[in-house]
Amino acid sequence: MIDPWVNNPKSPKYHVKKYLHSIKDDIKGKVVLDLAAGSGVTTEILQELGANVEAFDLFPEYFMLKDIECKRADILDKIPVPDGYADYIVCQEGVEHFSDQFKAYREFNRILKPGGKLVITTPSYTNLKAKMSYLLFECEDLNKLMPPNEIDSVWMAEKSLNDEIYYGHIFLTGIQKLRVIGKLTGFKISKTIFTRYNKTSLFLMIFFYPFILFSSYYTYRKSMKKNPHISDKAKDDIYGEQLRLNTSVKILTDSHTFIIYEKEKELKNIYNDLNNTTKPFDKVM
Repeated sequence: MIDPWVNNPKSPKYHVKKYLHSIKDDIKGKVVLDLAAGSGVTTEILQELGANVEAFDLFPEYFMLKDIECKRADILDKIPVPDGYADYIVCQEGVEHFSDQFKAYREFNRILKPGGKLVITTPSYTNLKAKMSYLLFECEDLNKLMPPNEIDSVWMAEKSLNDEIYYGHIFLTGIQKLRVIGKLTGFKISKTIFTRYNKTSLFLMIFFYPFILFSSYYTYRKSMKKNPHISDKAKDDIYGEQLRLNTSVKILTDSHTFIIYEKEKELKNIYNDLNNTTKPFDKVM
């Protein structure tokens, strides 16, 4: 094993490995893309489980496996594979580095087969510790107390390798925004996976959860009364899912966000479906 952190429950790599082993019968023989592959730790696991794994990264020079090629690729440009190519995409600790997550998700949609799965992990920007950190200083971690900046948040700019910049956690995103980006690019959340409790978030739950619960249900009821041109079922499908995410004790206390998406729509079909939930143009202006 090229990275011992896969055996440490404090690492998201451990939980990704655990999940992949739980679906090993399904991914065996399937086309799985590792984006971004990094050192190759997830690629190695997928190879051992019998998946037809392909690795891509903006900086393939840091890929450590010798028997698999890691191809240079930028998710915001285009991954060099055909449409509907992959059964699974694993994007471990990647989306927080993408400057345009909407564009990245559209590319995920393009290269996945109908019903294909997108596995996303990212540091939690939804747990209560992260919310408190943002409230105090617009940063991700109370222990750092420094917001994103051009010293700490640019992890690599190596002209000898390529012209790209590897950004740090500038683009951290909470689960509600990840949900709607997914919806607007043809994905639905089929599952969220709990990794491990964040102790600070557990402590903050004592003080803030009653208010979160009350305000979330109040906002849900108020929103259900709006937009009479939309059916109650359609509104409940959306607002109800948001309510469940917003009041989930596990999501509010989890150290990481771990989402399994399913591709439910092709990009070309998303626009027509939005007509059922948007206002007519003359009502917007």
